[in-house]
Amino acid sequence: MAGPCPARLQGDVAAFTAALRSLVNNPQFSDVMFVVGQEQRKVFAHRCVLACRCQAFRGMLSQAPVGSQDSSSSVPPQGPFILGNVQPEVFLAVIEFLYTNSVTLNSHIALEVLTSSVEYGLQDLCKVSPVGSPLKRCSSSWESHREIPRSHGERHGVSHLLHGKALCQVHQGHTECGAGLRGPAGCSDLWAVGPPAALPGLHRGLHRVVRTQGFRELSDVVLARVLRSDRLAVDELDLVQAVREWAHVSSAVLERPVPEVAALPVRELRLPLLAPSELVTLESYNQQDLLIPVENIAAAWRAHALRKGSGVPSRLCRPRRGTRPRDHHRHLEPHAK
Repeated sequence: MAGPCPARLQGDVAAFTAALRSLVNNPQFSDVMFVVGQEQRKVFAHRCVLACRCQAFRGMLSQAPVGSQDSSSSVPPQGPFILGNVQPEVFLAVIEFLYTNSVTLNSHIALEVLTSSVEYGLQDLCKVSPVGSPLKRCSSSWESHREIPRSHGERHGVSHLLHGKALCQVHQGHTECGAGLRGPAGCSDLWAVGPPAALPGLHRGLHRVVRTQGFRELSDVVLARVLRSDRLAVDELDLVQAVREWAHVSSAVLERPVPEVAALPVRELRLPLLAPSELVTLESYNQQDLLIPVENIAAAWRAHALRKGSGVPSRLCRPRRGTRPRDHHRHLEPHAK
């Protein structure tokens, strides 16, 4: 005789989430406190929630108190934990996600929350939804605040906010990494931005973005995806310089050679768009850091010599939206049409 068949019953998810949200930064029954930002704002939390949801917090909260002789103490420290380099709003957004599996964002903190999600190893918070998600693209009618849920199998992420107006305002957000970790160091999913067509804000605002700390914290995978777009409003010479600065920062952090950390993004630089004088200067700089493979530069010179993009992938001969016109571009046809 067959035994009883178990069934899992689902309660009201919205009510459950609302109840947990009421615990965010609630001092009642809390057992750990953080002092966050230059404002020294107190944020209250519950060790059991943080530890079960985030490995980084588990490690922080499992450390024995200073001076303790027992490294395996069963009484973890209650704090306060000082997080001086994190904005309180950003930290609270991360805490909200840990408690409710959803997060409320606005355009001013989206980048910082994304960076923090990488620091704390919260890949769910920074992943992009698959094709067909209702938040696949942010429309031009921007909402000043937007809640991004992670329930009912939906796969939304912080990156959606960065697809829209937030990326145009990214220069306003000065990213401060509280834990000292950076995107290239540990998360290939950081800013997994998907196809270039999903980045209308980035296309218009990249000339400001490339000057931010946030740009220098992109992973190589994501930077390469960004550079594949035809719609970036930046000239190629400026992009080369931005990638060079990004590569040197990443090289120092990862303790790996510049050519190695930059291998993916460099493939997307459209060197045939540069004028001969610019290529000469590029070669001079390249002798110092070997950022760009010699064969890539040789292919650009070949495009000039043959007065067409022969032997060069067509995407590398297409001017971007922000490409400054140069006399030789007319010879890159049919790529420049």
